[in-house]
Amino acid sequence: MNNAAELLRNYFYGWQCRIRQHTVRKEDGRPSSGMQAELYVKVSDRNLGPLNTVLVQADSTDLTKEFRHIVKKTFDPSIRRESALKILSSAYYQHPKTFDDRLTATFAIDSELAGLLVEQKECDLVFKQYQQSFKVRCSVTVLSDDDDAYQATYWHNSMFNATMPAALTVLSFKPDWEASSADPAVTR
Repeated sequence: MNNAAELLRNYFYGWQCRIRQHTVRKEDGRPSSGMQAELYVKVSDRNLGPLNTVLVQADSTDLTKEFRHIVKKTFDPSIRRESALKILSSAYYQHPKTFDDRLTATFAIDSELAGLLVEQKECDLVFKQYQQSFKVRCSVTVLSDDDDAYQATYWHNSMFNATMPAALTVLSFKPDWEASSADPAVTR
């Protein structure tokens, strides 16, 4: 990865962490516009989003166990949410470099949108909040249910969604930072 691409990557993850930390601390975890990507594929000129994305830490095994424990210990959605917000508002988003260089998202098992994304193999995710936007070109793959990122995404989302189905599709969005951009441009 060239220096400009690495700078863009680091700035994007720092920005995402700041937005998400603010959301869990001040907005009760409700996804903000900067967490919900506009979604574009080559076969369509229209926005297919919003797409709620998850940032997964590179070493997520212990946190995933904690997320799973929260979900399994109670059926009360308010207790789950409160526990999730406690974890996510503390140190979870403090260190942007601890995150895997993939974003993830969940879809129904028979989702036509997920099928289209897998068929197209790439998409653009556009994130906008405040005076900043990012157009992130991503390759799209389906994660198997034994993948750490699948498990982290599933249990993360289960803390906020009491009606999560047992079977679903989790897609990975791997950024191509050299084909991505920011507005205003990232210079430092």
